[in-house]
Amino acid sequence: MRLSLVFAALLAAVPTLATVIPSHIGTVIPLTRRTNLLVDDQGVVKPEVLKGQLNKVASKFDRGFRTFEKNTGRVHPGRVQKETVEARATGADPLADEQDALWYGAISVGTPAKQFKVEFDTGSSDLFLPGPKCGTTCQGHQIYNTAASSTAKDLGKKFSLAFGDGSTVEGEVFTDTVTVSGLTAKNQAVGAATQYSASFKSDQYSPDGLMGMAFRQLSEFGEDPFFQTLIAEGTPSASQFSFKLSQNGSELFLGGVNTKLFTGNFTNIPVTQEGYWQVALSAINVGGSAAVSDQQAAIDTGTTLIVAPQAQAAQFYKAIPGSQDASRTIGAGFFTFPCNANPSVSLAFSGKEFSIPSESFNLGQVSAGSSDCVGGITGTTDINFWVVGDIFLTNVYTTFDVGNSQVGFASLA
Repeated sequence: MRLSLVFAALLAAVPTLATVIPSHIGTVIPLTRRTNLLVDDQGVVKPEVLKGQLNKVASKFDRGFRTFEKNTGRVHPGRVQKETVEARATGADPLADEQDALWYGAISVGTPAKQFKVEFDTGSSDLFLPGPKCGTTCQGHQIYNTAASSTAKDLGKKFSLAFGDGSTVEGEVFTDTVTVSGLTAKNQAVGAATQYSASFKSDQYSPDGLMGMAFRQLSEFGEDPFFQTLIAEGTPSASQFSFKLSQNGSELFLGGVNTKLFTGNFTNIPVTQEGYWQVALSAINVGGSAAVSDQQAAIDTGTTLIVAPQAQAAQFYKAIPGSQDASRTIGAGFFTFPCNANPSVSLAFSGKEFSIPSESFNLGQVSAGSSDCVGGITGTTDINFWVVGDIFLTNVYTTFDVGNSQVGFASLA
């Protein structure tokens, strides 16, 4: 069954989809953020790490586009169609994946229940863990032993997920009981990996696995993601899950919103294309004026940067005096700006502006003593829409409403 969330409409003078959301009984999952080492001790960016981040986004969304087409029979509008396949840089520096800024917490799987740490990712849709047949790449992680769980059922499906370093996660799909902070999905699809991507080795990736929280259209398994399974089984008190992502006190809230963590009203934006949490992005502003307008954006907790189509990224930086293309110094898609500029950057959704503080937008100096810094909005030729990651999400409270197919932003308390 689908649960509908009841909203109290707020008549506001501003032209936003602002709503007052009543307090709900939900469940909290504390989140841990891995140390984000995009810069060294001197505040200088690490180019190979940054290039690895951008390559990861391109690879992840390419995988999602292909899965969307397989599941729906339609080409995703965000996919860039190319006549020839271009070789993509792999970010050979092993630190590229080690330095990912991830948000992870505890779940339990199976009967008897066994605890795992997973990354919660709104940019993908499948849950996978290291299986009992996994080799050396799974060493150091908690193993999901399907034979030891009385509720595990083999669906007879194989899966394969390709990652930016050229390696894959492969395995078999089961259903099992999955519990996150007291909320249990009894028939959740779980991938038991027989091979882990090199980027998921325990010395580079702290969680044991990944829980995708987008829509079924992106599921390589062809099954419901965890929260949709909860809704189908009538478990949560509301059809929302919500994130606070910050250096301290980060959490995932299942079944509504945590009213203690935000102030004011939510600006809610309808999902325009189910698959990703894709919404209309009204404008990308510099100094209160739109540098880029009327775009689409995927809201993704699994992405560190903000990634834009290359031409739009270049258009954005034209609005910041002194900005330069940093393809030769940092890597393709990156731009610099004067460190002392402190540009006032914001994203507007449904007409409501949300600021990105300079400490979030400024990734660090190009080199020691340089007067130029690297900006957190980057460009790519692989994706036709914007991908909004941590550079923005760490500064707002975000709710993902499955029942009403919308995303909401509010100011942090």
